[in-house]
Amino acid sequence: MSAPTLAELLITACSEAWRDGGEIIATGVGPVPRLAASLAMSTHTPELAMTDGEAFLVEDPVPIGPRDHAHGHGTGYLPFSRFFDAAVWSGRRHAMVTPTQIDQYGQTNLSCLGGTYAKPKVQMLGARGFPGNSIHHPNSMFIPAHSPRVFVEGEVDFVSSVGYNPARRLAGANFNDVDLRLIVTNLCVMDFGGTENAIRIISLHPGVTLEQVKAATGFALQVADDLATTPLPTSDELAIIDQLDPHNIRANVVKGNPSAMQEAA
Repeated sequence: MSAPTLAELLITACSEAWRDGGEIIATGVGPVPRLAASLAMSTHTPELAMTDGEAFLVEDPVPIGPRDHAHGHGTGYLPFSRFFDAAVWSGRRHAMVTPTQIDQYGQTNLSCLGGTYAKPKVQMLGARGFPGNSIHHPNSMFIPAHSPRVFVEGEVDFVSSVGYNPARRLAGANFNDVDLRLIVTNLCVMDFGGTENAIRIISLHPGVTLEQVKAATGFALQVADDLATTPLPTSDELAIIDQLDPHNIRANVVKGNPSAMQEAA
């Protein structure tokens, strides 16, 4: 088996977001988060519930990309109209998403960039389900290109999802269900264990330096006392990833499909 790629390392790192999460629905948005959730279900957290990406709950993860429907219709029916009551509002879901901007307290932006909300420089998807999702169930994030344009100085241009910003805590409001877990990027893994739940670095990918990550971040990053190196995927994990991604879609996630062993800039 060939040496692991960075995309494969990112899949295994992202899968840790769901470790020991219990019997909840794992939603991975995009190839790497989707494969990561499937890997989690196939290895360390088999009690996870997953959909086929359409309308059915499945006992085994469904490979991404073109496929036939020989896997059948799964074990449960969960169309979009029922998804909110069954998973979102009840908190029995953990999603991993890729927002356009993130600030130091985990507020994200998926709506617009620059200018004003009425007349932005760049109009995007809109907040979509981010506001409700961010206050009802756990969330993690995947960023394939770590840069100051994503991890922005100050506050995001438009707050699409709730974070831990103390300046946004309204008196009398209940923020107890805000639960941000992990951020995995092409450079490192971060969590929200800093002062006032600010983002901090907990592991660097092989070959990446702390200075490299700080230079790619628009705000001052906190660092865990026990800063680690992100583990490489095992041969068993790589074999499962191959089964889950038979068309090698993961090779297109990070530009150039580099090795997991990066060279320090």
